[in-house]
Amino acid sequence: MLYEVTFSADERSAEALADALVEAGALSVAVEDANAETPDEQPLFGEPGSVPVRHAWKASRLRVLVEGEQAAALIAAASEAAGIDAPAIESSVTVADVDWVRTTQAQFQPTRISDRLWIVPTWHVPPDPRAIAVRLDPGVAFGTGTHPTTRLCLEWLDANLRRGDTVLDYGCGSGILAIAAAKLGAGLVAGTDIDPQALQSARANSVANEVVARYTDPDSLGAAAYDVVLANILSNPLKLLAPALLARVAPGGALVLSGVLERQADEVVAAYRAADARVPLTVAGAEEGWVCLAGRRAS
Repeated sequence: MLYEVTFSADERSAEALADALVEAGALSVAVEDANAETPDEQPLFGEPGSVPVRHAWKASRLRVLVEGEQAAALIAAASEAAGIDAPAIESSVTVADVDWVRTTQAQFQPTRISDRLWIVPTWHVPPDPRAIAVRLDPGVAFGTGTHPTTRLCLEWLDANLRRGDTVLDYGCGSGILAIAAAKLGAGLVAGTDIDPQALQSARANSVANEVVARYTDPDSLGAAAYDVVLANILSNPLKLLAPALLARVAPGGALVLSGVLERQADEVVAAYRAADARVPLTVAGAEEGWVCLAGRRAS
């Protein structure tokens, strides 16, 4: 029998206690802001490139999954190992024995991007056999087609990619944008990422989709320019990468940026204008508070 037990910890002990619980045999430990969804909720981390103001919440709630009726003993052992007093258990509930694979799969349904483009997990039959189906399962790398930032890039590709265009997917994650570009008629397709697991995932997904794309780390990318440069990251790294990404855009080529909140759009546009005013960016699409910026270099 599985049990989920819940208790509180302060900012000095939450992380150490969570680590000790895993070492003591807990199946999983989730640390949450005890003040979440209240006026006292506090974000810990910003975007990559920003320095966090805080490294722990003032009050944390720990949810611990344990097997058998030994939660109290496990928490006591972990607390002793962490050098703190054992916290009081606030709740303990049984967790039903379910097929977690099926439960997880049920959360990911086919995603319609347009009349001709769908993102379809491998356990589903493509809803429209006449449409282009990118077969992709959730994994360790970002990009399943369900997040607005990814959908906005896919919508831009569907509407604007010209047959034979060369494409660079910068920060490729799962490879979803590179794969979609290849299936929509791109010529040479390349992807790059600093995460080796992402590159491995992108290569495997491209093979599964029977498309050809070259994936490598940024240092091995070479100096080529592309007809379309895509970057679905976040605003801070996008601003830092402005010179590098602009240098990749061929004459007449397009730059497409996503991962930008609506309130961040002006500062990202300004950063790219300062780096190279010859690729003017405008909002190409918006969804759920996110925007996609796009612009084209003069021929």
